[in-house]
Amino acid sequence: MSKQRDRGTKAETAVVNFLRTFGFGQHADRSPLRGVADTGDVDGLPGLVIEVKDQQRLNVPEWFRELEREVENATPAGTTPPIGVLWAKRKGFSSPSKWYAVMSGDDLALLLAWWFDDRNMRR
Repeated sequence: MSKQRDRGTKAETAVVNFLRTFGFGQHADRSPLRGVADTGDVDGLPGLVIEVKDQQRLNVPEWFRELEREVENATPAGTTPPIGVLWAKRKGFSSPSKWYAVMSGDDLALLLAWWFDDRNMRR
């Protein structure tokens, strides 16, 4: 295994373990490699595509294009696309709780709509 792939595996595992501490139990798991049909790095969370990155330099534009392809791959024809999240390791922080989580404005609005609808707090 290459050093970069090993870093990626460790980062993906850290994110999965972090999500499990929030009650996702065994639902969150690392995704198998799928090549060009990749649908993100974390499986088991319906409606969500997570791409995890641990690299020396942040390259959000490139990584976000990758995430958008993965969201497209994860969207069956005629269905609503899942929410996409780019989760990038932050230098100097080992816990994913302190890493960067990046999403589009559309996805943030969908997430907020769900959050407020679910709690009957929408105005």
